[in-house]
Amino acid sequence: MATTKRPLLLIAGIGEGLGLKLAHSFAVGGHDVVGLARRSEPPAGVAEAVAASGGHYRHFVADLADPAAVSQVLRPLAPSVDVLVYNAQRLQIATVGEIEPETFEAVWRDGCFGAFLVARALLPVMAARGGGTAIFSGATASRRGGARFSAFASAKFGLRGLVQALAREFGPAGIHVTHVVIDGLIAAPQTERRFGPAEGPRLDPAAVAAAYLALARQPASAWTQELDLRSGSERY
Repeated sequence: MATTKRPLLLIAGIGEGLGLKLAHSFAVGGHDVVGLARRSEPPAGVAEAVAASGGHYRHFVADLADPAAVSQVLRPLAPSVDVLVYNAQRLQIATVGEIEPETFEAVWRDGCFGAFLVARALLPVMAARGGGTAIFSGATASRRGGARFSAFASAKFGLRGLVQALAREFGPAGIHVTHVVIDGLIAAPQTERRFGPAEGPRLDPAAVAAAYLALARQPASAWTQELDLRSGSERY
């Protein structure tokens, strides 16, 4: 009996928090998963989690802010990608006087320019095929810039504008392009390492991943173009 080909999710910027849960959630939903990251080793447990749900995980090393690296990795993968999640970012908290210009630019390159490079490599191929989904991870800083968040906010504001333009460009070709404002901290090891123990409820990465899967399953008759996610106790 011939096996049915599973759709492919590509996570650009996979890590041990949301990225791991995205891989698991989409694998349960019937997808194979490809992860891109700077690190040569995938997040602990991701391949096992995908395999346990009947899927297959592949990991590729790429600097998402490097046009040549992105093109080299994605050119052979592009025809097979059904869902893109762009989840790469670099959080730098510093005053304008403290942050070096090179660091400011690096934050933008990871958070916004890299999204452009990945979209440029994948979305035209999806459009030629007649369908696909591209989900881009935003943050509280997508809508308001806070003190000491100038670099991060500029990258996230830029990403949101990029996604709006992509949605209008590729929507008529059947591509669901959407932006998720993650308004709060996600419960994950790296969050606790950087910010310490939670003072209140943090976003459950498994619940966030489930919301992404729901976006990927939406019919074109009712697409969500932007989704806000926050814990019930988050002030906004």
